[in-house]
Amino acid sequence: MNSYPRELLQQLAPVMFVAGLDAPAQTPSAPPTPQAPVVPAENTEQPPQTPTRSQDPFTVLTLRLREALQAQRRVEIWQPDKTKSFQVELVGKDARFPPRKLVPPDDPQYTSSHSPLSPLTPSSPLHPDGIIAPIWIRKHTTLLPSVFVLFMRLYESPSQTPRSPLDLPDPDREREREQDERRKDTDLSAEVAHRKRFTNERGIKLTVVLMASRKMLDDPGLDTRLTFIRRQSGLDSRAALFVLSPVSQNELGDFVHSLQQALYEPALEYYTSHSKRVRRKRNRHASQPVPAYPNPLSPMGGAGVARPLRPEGWTVRYEYKMACFAEFRGEDEVALKHYQDAYEMLMIMFGSPVILPPRTKRWAEAKVLADCINIKITKLYLYNNEHALALSHHNTHMRKFGDFSRGWGIGEDTFEYWSWMARQHRILAELLEQGTRSTLTIPIHAPVVSSSALANASEKGSLASRGALPGMELDAMRSLGINPSQALQHPGYYYYMAARCTEARRARFLVALQAEESQGVGSTSPGFANEKKVDHLVIILELYTKAYELFKKYTITTSQDQNIGRLPLWIAYRIAQTYYDSGKFDMAVRFFERIAKTYRREQWGSMLKPLLETWYACAQQLGEMELSIRLLIERLGHDSDESDPGALEEDLLAIFKSTVPSSPDDPVIIDNIESQPIFDTNVVFWSSEVKINESAAFQLTLTAPPITQISSLPFQSLEVQFSEGIEPIVIQHVNGSDDDASESSIRKIDLGSIATGESSDPRVLQANLRWPQAGSLIFTGTVSSSVPRTITIIHMRLKLVEGAWKVEIPLDPCRTRSSFSASSGRWLSGLDPPKFIAVQREDFSSVNVRYPSHSVIVSLSHQSPAYLNEDYPVTVEITNTDSKELDVVMDVLLQPTDVDYAVNTITLDKEQSSAMIKGVAVGVLAPGVSVVKMLHILSTGAVGDRMIDISVQSRSIATSQPPNVNEDDSPISPALLDITDILQTVTIPTVDPFKTTMNVAYKRALSTRPGLGDLRTFDAEYWDDSDGGEAFITSIFECVGPWNLEIESFVLRKQDHAQAKVLESSIAEGTSGDTFAFEYLPGDEFTDACRVSVASADNRESESLPIPGPGEYCITWRRILPDDKRGSSSTSVFPLPSLHPPVDDLIALLDVTPRAKLHQPVPLTLTIRNRHPTRSANVFVQLETEASDSFVVAGLRSGRVPILLSGAEERLTWNLIPVECGHVMLPRIKIIDKRRSSTATADSEDNGIPVKIVDTRIEQRPGVPVTPVQDGVEGKESIIQPVEEGKVASVLVLP
Repeated sequence: MNSYPRELLQQLAPVMFVAGLDAPAQTPSAPPTPQAPVVPAENTEQPPQTPTRSQDPFTVLTLRLREALQAQRRVEIWQPDKTKSFQVELVGKDARFPPRKLVPPDDPQYTSSHSPLSPLTPSSPLHPDGIIAPIWIRKHTTLLPSVFVLFMRLYESPSQTPRSPLDLPDPDREREREQDERRKDTDLSAEVAHRKRFTNERGIKLTVVLMASRKMLDDPGLDTRLTFIRRQSGLDSRAALFVLSPVSQNELGDFVHSLQQALYEPALEYYTSHSKRVRRKRNRHASQPVPAYPNPLSPMGGAGVARPLRPEGWTVRYEYKMACFAEFRGEDEVALKHYQDAYEMLMIMFGSPVILPPRTKRWAEAKVLADCINIKITKLYLYNNEHALALSHHNTHMRKFGDFSRGWGIGEDTFEYWSWMARQHRILAELLEQGTRSTLTIPIHAPVVSSSALANASEKGSLASRGALPGMELDAMRSLGINPSQALQHPGYYYYMAARCTEARRARFLVALQAEESQGVGSTSPGFANEKKVDHLVIILELYTKAYELFKKYTITTSQDQNIGRLPLWIAYRIAQTYYDSGKFDMAVRFFERIAKTYRREQWGSMLKPLLETWYACAQQLGEMELSIRLLIERLGHDSDESDPGALEEDLLAIFKSTVPSSPDDPVIIDNIESQPIFDTNVVFWSSEVKINESAAFQLTLTAPPITQISSLPFQSLEVQFSEGIEPIVIQHVNGSDDDASESSIRKIDLGSIATGESSDPRVLQANLRWPQAGSLIFTGTVSSSVPRTITIIHMRLKLVEGAWKVEIPLDPCRTRSSFSASSGRWLSGLDPPKFIAVQREDFSSVNVRYPSHSVIVSLSHQSPAYLNEDYPVTVEITNTDSKELDVVMDVLLQPTDVDYAVNTITLDKEQSSAMIKGVAVGVLAPGVSVVKMLHILSTGAVGDRMIDISVQSRSIATSQPPNVNEDDSPISPALLDITDILQTVTIPTVDPFKTTMNVAYKRALSTRPGLGDLRTFDAEYWDDSDGGEAFITSIFECVGPWNLEIESFVLRKQDHAQAKVLESSIAEGTSGDTFAFEYLPGDEFTDACRVSVASADNRESESLPIPGPGEYCITWRRILPDDKRGSSSTSVFPLPSLHPPVDDLIALLDVTPRAKLHQPVPLTLTIRNRHPTRSANVFVQLETEASDSFVVAGLRSGRVPILLSGAEERLTWNLIPVECGHVMLPRIKIIDKRRSSTATADSEDNGIPVKIVDTRIEQRPGVPVTPVQDGVEGKESIIQPVEEGKVASVLVLP
């Protein structure tokens, strides 16, 4: 930002002048002249003075005030703080303001004169056509305040200590003291009035702060003195007079804060009045006609002709002034609008060479003003976190002036253009950097994708993948991202862009300088002469360094990847390139070393190649031959220039022949394993596995680069190191016998058979180690081993020897030069023409040597299917058909099943597990010997398949362990041991032995609910089933398995609890258990019925919960095998179903004898129960008789039952005398609940709800659907057919 006037960039704030706080140690400055505006010496920065105890308290107060006021607000470019604070300037008491006009106010020409800085004033630096100057901002920030604060000392008379406490005050002395105070106050008022006259001329608020002691604050005459001073000096009544005594530092801060709060409104009024005055001038100039200027006769626009400022220029001037005054007031939105208007008018002026001729002084001033206004607008956008608008305006500014520059003759081919572009990028970077140190937060541009957009993108992508819409996938992916040029980046990016522009600036300057030197005539342009003084490389290094630091700061790193990122590395590469251009080769080498490590590791070949070229040039300049050799060999791995493929080879041979190493005895080892190799290497074994002492064929291929020539490199030998236990080989170079062999693209070299050996001396062979372009050397041979192991090539080393130089190049056995393609196995099957066979396996670069498999037969036998809860046997027979003794061990794994509630157990040799039995010793089996093991599986839960894996491992007794298998604690691979593993899987289907169906019916109890005072309810054995009733459970068991069963016992185990108990059953526990002890065939059935009493629930909520069954059926049975033998005894358990009796609200129970005799009375009882928990019932009963009825009724015909409260019941009785024989129907009884008439429906009768009548003789309620439990697992649902409630059965009348 140093390229622009700081006044045009700084953040403007209200200015406060503070006088009367002169530093005690300072000597008074010379008084200023009346005409020149003065900024006294007190305004210069001085080291703060530390107050001591010996100093006067007012001196300490003065020093603290100076420090507190100067610390309020610093002059900064980025300062978004909106607090009511001032920019404080310390001045002297006699400070004067600059004159408003050049003539004094009493001059007759005062009204027609102008400001000293106006373009209309001949002596102004802007005369005649200047727009604005930085001195105008400096005038309003350092020479003209909005408020003036004057600190003065209030006079205090010396205190007189009386000689005695009894002495009375002396009236004469008191009168003299008051006269002195009045005289001093008069002088002080005159001085304030004098200063008030100057501030009133400029509309500046004057505030006086009187410093007095604490004792003076308690003086009763202080208010009178202050009133006198205010009236005499003409001070305002609001915020114009303060009194301050020596206070602590914290209290002083509060005073300064309150002072600023009180004076902020007058300051805003001051700048508002200035804005109104400027707006009136703008409107007056806008109404004037536009003068016509003649076209300029030269690019200088007629420098000899004085042209006044056009109305466009006056508009820019006034809009800029109003923007500054709005900024003084803290109104950022108003300031932004005025800055934008000024900027738009400036663009109009730049667009017309008549208004603003290019390459003139005013053109340069306007260009600087436009750049500064652009920064102001960008900064105000950033204050409001409008990052996109800020970046858009800045980019538009550069684009517009780029178009203007082409018309001005300073386009992209000139250094002036790129200098200006670099300046714009740099000033934006500096602005963002200052903002991030304060309140600015750079946005994170990670795209937020909604689920609907992602689904839409995936749908479009799926259509495109089928070939239907090839362009939709790209459009869908574009919708998920953003344009980087429209997203605000961190400051490092713009520093980087400034550095790139400076590089372009340097390149254009060098072209111009070369043209000047070739033509022999120097340029007369002042810009070109100044450009010669610029050190471009220093500027580029500075910009790149800042960009590098900021990129590292803003690079997002994860916990797994702590690298600094790729962009910082690229900038570091540009720094190294700049050091190289500036001739600092040692610094460039330091950067190259650090960058190349990451580029090698991440395989960035396209970026590493130019880096190596520049690095090699630096090494040549520094004279480091060993480093040059390393870099040249590494560059051989990258494709060289096609126009000169032998350049690297020639440079390497020239170094070998013209130099000597610093240590001739020590070879140069190229140990960059991560760098790209010279050769494409590949190792292929034809077989993946061979037996002991069996030969395994292999091929080792080394392929030269396709473009770079290496045919003349003096390779002396190739060392090949196999895995442990295989002798190494060394292939020494020997010139070929004929030229055809050396020129062939593919040459095959037979290495013969390589056997196991522990010799330290390698086997030496000879071959021609020269490669043409893209040529391949294929070494073929066989290898064998007498012990099991994994054979592969673990290391290769090429040796270069020329003169005194010895270079060793390690090679990876399987690696390609391309980082994007993996090494694939190819087997050379023919040379003329070359034919290859693809080896389709992953581990083609190694071969496993192992023992031959043992001959063991494992057979399984069992009677499928198995029953649930049956101890099911599986016979495992193991036979040794090998020629040697084998030690056999067996493992059994029970696979997890998806069957619900399944709990399975396997048993083998007294070992039991629900998952796996491991390491069951079968024993040592001689050849031809068999052994039988019995495996048992117990399956419970539900039916389904059970899977068992049986693993039989055999190990030879005569075979010893391979060497070096016990040197560490790592597990031994089975391939290295003489062990054979046979795995068999058996699937056992499991079915139910029985199928059960359970039907449940419910019956209401006829007993009356006990009262609250019934003592029987307190008995522990009391059973109350008045609400629960009874349940009748009928269970049917069917043999559904394929095998015959023998049932040993069938009983019902009672499990009574507080809610239900079994009353009776034919097979209850304790009865004879052999009633059902027979042999049953598939499809046979047997049944049982039991009666259960259900107790009343404690509350209404518990009535909705199911009641556990009060018992379970236990069936003990055996399977009948095909040979008429019995299997093991098994037990199946079937719990009684859960009970859920229905809940009544209001019900009527009818009870009558099923048989009667003619003409003999029969009682009919009707019990009305109200089981609703809260509602009472208003019941009406009506018995309707007809002439055709078969009974004569004695009893209530129609009447109202007493109100039935919740839980109450009422019993009604009639006597019926039958008059006919046979099955006759009872008289019709109607019961109505009128308590519920308010909720009655259209079907209700007599304004009430009919109550259901239940005949207890035929009552049978289903409750809820019953799900019977079969051996702990839910089975098929069973529902009993209900009897229609409300139906009354007939009575059989006998004669």
